[in-house]
Amino acid sequence: MDWNPIGVAVPFFMLLIAVEAWAAHRRGRQVHRLNDSLADLGCGVTEQLLALFTHGFLFAIYSWVWSRWGILELSLASPLTWIVGVVGVDFFYYWYHRFSHRVHFAWAMHVVHHQSEEYNLAVALRQSAFGPLFSWVFYLPLALLGLPPAVWAASVAVSLIYQFWIHTELVNRLGWFEWVFNTPSHHRVHHSINARYIDRNHAGILIVWDRLFGTFEREAEPCTYGSLSPLRSWNPLWANLVPWADLWRASRGLPRRIDRWLLWFRPPEWKPEGAADERAFPPEGFGYDARPVPAVRPYLVAQFVPAAGLLVGLLLFKESIPLWARAVGAMLLLSALFTWSGFLEGRSWAVGLEGVRLLALVICAATVASSGQHVAAAVALGAFSLASAGYLIHHRGRLVGAVAP
Repeated sequence: MDWNPIGVAVPFFMLLIAVEAWAAHRRGRQVHRLNDSLADLGCGVTEQLLALFTHGFLFAIYSWVWSRWGILELSLASPLTWIVGVVGVDFFYYWYHRFSHRVHFAWAMHVVHHQSEEYNLAVALRQSAFGPLFSWVFYLPLALLGLPPAVWAASVAVSLIYQFWIHTELVNRLGWFEWVFNTPSHHRVHHSINARYIDRNHAGILIVWDRLFGTFEREAEPCTYGSLSPLRSWNPLWANLVPWADLWRASRGLPRRIDRWLLWFRPPEWKPEGAADERAFPPEGFGYDARPVPAVRPYLVAQFVPAAGLLVGLLLFKESIPLWARAVGAMLLLSALFTWSGFLEGRSWAVGLEGVRLLALVICAATVASSGQHVAAAVALGAFSLASAGYLIHHRGRLVGAVAP
């Protein structure tokens, strides 16, 4: 595909997150924490940045399998082809999702989506950076069937966009609709770490798969959200890497070589014979809420707006952007996410690193402006970066430190 529907959807996602926060406030509820929601969005940005460099390769693999071994000739003009695409992708998504919860190495990728201890629309965007590198394997039967690559890619996007709205606590039960489709109620169960809810409701769009294959659970008690291995960090890079490090350390700590290998392929709760099950509910370390000092909050919100704009531009126009420019844009965004997480956690190095990032932005803006292309955008970026640097200098003594829970 030569366009990215997720890139088109991002501004609407941001608007709906703001509407959700406003609606919750009107009801006297708080469903977002700035630190947690920014961490969620940071994970989503990280996943999309990696996709800038991998999506084309994965699309090419699917296309190659389809062109070489596809059985049927399904027309793009036929509505049936698109129905087969959406339902087929949803069916195989169920099995990918279920596999991700029941095999430890896959859970190390997917757990990123479950690390938040909140449940809101921002959590929908909290995606694993490494998940897409693995999930495509589950859709290869569709390529063998003959489903055109464009239909497959569009159907995956439809599935992701549908699942955005079910990440909320503000929508209650939906009657007959819940017999067929996945809903906020069903998906709240999926994100819960209550004992009766763990590893239930793996559906994407159609809840009928869970009903057919014995993994359905009705919402019957208040949900507690998060992971049984709390992250205790707002850093989206750590969110993706820490589960792998924990899995590696756990496997290396086992005395038998066979158990070291089995740990990667057994369910996450698996322990070698004779080992104690140390899981607890709620888990140790649950309830992480390190908050930034007040001066940081407006700064991070203001910084996120142009960063989101840069991400949308990279997603929508990646085909016309040189690879080196994509790489520079990705590095600038990743450095921003790393620095902002430092502010959220009260790290002393955050101010200095943010100053370096702003200097890099000014240099990039000057370089683009001197080329005679996109001068207005470059000047605006340079002015914004200089104003941000002024804010850092003015508030430098009040930007370090965090408010404990």
